[in-house]
Formats: sequence, structure tokens, C-alpha cells
Amino acid sequence: MKKIICYVLALLFLIVGNAQATTMVDIYGPGENIVNLSMAKPLTAPNKEARVLGAELDNKIRYNLSFLPFMNIVPDANILGGTILSAWAGANLDFRRFQLGGSDLLVTAYWPMGDSNGSKVELRVFETFSGKFIFGNAYNNITSKEVEAVADKFCADLMKALTGSGDFFLSTLTFAKDASKIKRDIWIVSPTGKNLKQITSLKGLAMSPSWSPDGRYIVFTHIDEGSHALGVWQSANGRVKRIRFPGNTVIGPSFLPDNKVAVSLSSGSQPDIFLLDHRFKRERVLENSPSIDVSPTFDHSGTKMVFTSNRLGGPQIFLKDFTTGTTTRVSKTGSYNTEPTISPDGTVVAYTKATSEGHRIFVHDLVTGIERQVSFGPGRDEQPAFAPDSYFLSFISNRTGVKQVYLITRHGGKAKHVPTGAGNAYFPRWGKIPR
Repeated sequence: MKKIICYVLALLFLIVGNAQATTMVDIYGPGENIVNLSMAKPLTAPNKEARVLGAELDNKIRYNLSFLPFMNIVPDANILGGTILSAWAGANLDFRRFQLGGSDLLVTAYWPMGDSNGSKVELRVFETFSGKFIFGNAYNNITSKEVEAVADKFCADLMKALTGSGDFFLSTLTFAKDASKIKRDIWIVSPTGKNLKQITSLKGLAMSPSWSPDGRYIVFTHIDEGSHALGVWQSANGRVKRIRFPGNTVIGPSFLPDNKVAVSLSSGSQPDIFLLDHRFKRERVLENSPSIDVSPTFDHSGTKMVFTSNRLGGPQIFLKDFTTGTTTRVSKTGSYNTEPTISPDGTVVAYTKATSEGHRIFVHDLVTGIERQVSFGPGRDEQPAFAPDSYFLSFISNRTGVKQVYLITRHGGKAKHVPTGAGNAYFPRWGKIPR
């Protein structure tokens, strides 16, 4: 594959506060601004549409942006005069037609040497009402194989310009998927459903994967006919190994920010949460009690751990603050709360709650103490996981009859399906492969 060289022409953050600077979106606040975006037809010259790689890249960018709940792609039919322009930048760029069509932002694409393999593209974003240039990227030596990577990088930069974070388009989901009733494997896929790949094939059931922050490993629980083990997949060579522990119980491994692993292991009659060192050997106990303690996850500082415990009867969500050593209950309502995930920024905990209408995803704001329901079925919604940006949540739902991966945000909203192929999927977790 030819190397893509990206030149950042400019990056200008627009600050909310006046009528001509309204494109900065606060995705973490209580409400979301909706940004209306138009895409001009890609050009190889004035009024000449790029119909090869240009059309392919245009389609992939539109598909990517459809996953952003705050982004509305304005239909081309809404633009009087059409979206084939005589310019892609400069004073001759016609913003008026996009203003009248209700667009806040305009994306232009120019292929100066044509849009066949090995060409260059210049992508630019403008604010339509002021004509301000927000940012632009240029990519050289593009082939059909690299169009998808260009779309991901451009959309990541666009999201970062608007929200301050573009990790979504550079992230990867790992999850478990049934091969049969007695075999389940670990897979990876982009959060937009691209690059689907099976990475393990062991006899038995794989579940609860977790991706290391440096992208080198995925750990998971593996159960075969005779034992529980910690499965470890290495990204460098694709190899998988199983690590056994005394007590034959391995539940819900999760990486910390320093690439160590927390996992529930048997140390007596009930599983406790242990810290493993970088060689995946037991280092020390993180949480123990006479009850079941499982499913740890951590914020990006590694000082906050949420987990499930039945120490008060039914399963509930607890938070341990390692700076103070205190453990407090997070879930305050309901008799069944489980499968917690804490946002990397440490402000919100999401978990599965049993309700009268089935299992649903709820979030608890650690700052305000407010609990809110963010998924509404139909079917059964469970196993939430926060993305690296603390904004998106993945979860599993059987709303179509098969368990599949879906996305919402910390505010809820309409669930977006992530294509993962045939078969029930489980335990989606986020990671980022080093590029």
C-alpha cells in the first residue's frame, strides 16, 4: 500500500459566542447543537465532477458522518443551483446557495491531477455564513485501497475541530461472536462497521475482551471443557495464549491506563478483583469482600474503578477511589444493576439495569448524582462500554432477534447499528490500533 502523506493546511477552532461562530459543538453538555453540513460535488476542474476516486471518497465521508448524532447531512436537492461548483476555495466559492439551503458548513474536494489511482486530493471545510476557512487536509498518492483511511482521517479531524475530540473515527471495537453453540471467538471491527476481522479461533467460549491502551494486546475470558483461563491475543503476531490461575475462575478482565490488567479471580469462596502485572501474573488485590466482586473498569487516570458487587444483596454498581481508598455505591435505584463502564474522563458511569420493560442502559452522573435511562429497546439492551472520547457508548441489543452491536451517546438518542455479520455478538469494547 502506498504511503499516504497528510498535509494539515490549517486548523481553526471556532468558539461559540457570536452569530458568526456557531459551529463548536458541546457534545458533553446537557444538549447538543445540530450542525447542518453540505458536501459540494468533488471536482477535478471548475464545474467538472470527479467521478472515480472522488465519488468513492465522497460516499465514504457521508457514510462516516451519518454516525454523528449532532451532524445532519443536507440533501443535495435542497441546494438551489446544485452542488457542482466553479471553485473549491477562494473568493469565487459560492456560499450563498448553501446558506439558502440551511447549511452551516460546506465541504469541498479538489483533485488537481484527476481522481485516478495515485492522485492527490485537497479537502476543505468552510463556515457558510461567514465564509471562514475552518481547516483543510491534502493527501497524496491515493489509491482505491486508501480511500477509506483518508475518509476516516478527514472525519476525525472534522469531529475534532467541532467537538475537541476525533477519536471515534480512529477507534476499533473488539467483541465476541458465536461460531456455534459451543464456540465463540473474538473479532474486531471499526465503530462504523468496516474492517471486520476474526482474530481468535479456540475451542470453547471467548468473552469479555479488553483492549490495552497501547494496542498491543486484547485480553479475554476463555472457557473450554475443562477450565477457565485468561486469553491473551498479541497484535504484533496474531498469536493467542491461555493463562490459568488457581481457583479456575477468570471473569471480566479489563486493562488499566498503564497496561496492567484487573480481573476477577477466585481466592476463596467468592471471586475478588486482582491486579495483574505486565506479565499477566497476580500482583495484588484491588477489591475483596465476602461477596462477589466482578466487572472492573477504570477512568483514564486509573484512580477510579467501577465494579459490580452483590454485597448488599442483588448486584449493584460500586466505585472505588484509589486516592482515598473509599468504596461507594453508585446505583441507587433498582434491585439489579450490573456490567458497569466508567467514562475515561471519570464523570459518568453507564450500566445495565433490569426494568419492567426489560434490560436497559442507564447512566449515572458522578458530578450531579443524577441517573438517566439512555436506551429504550425494544428487546434487551446490555453490556455498555464507553468509547475513548467519553461520548459514545457501545452496547448489545437483541431488538432485531439477534444480539448485535449498537451505538448511542452518553445522552442517549437513536441507536445506530454497527454491522458485525451473522451470529450473536457480545461484550463490545473500544480500543485503538497504533497507526
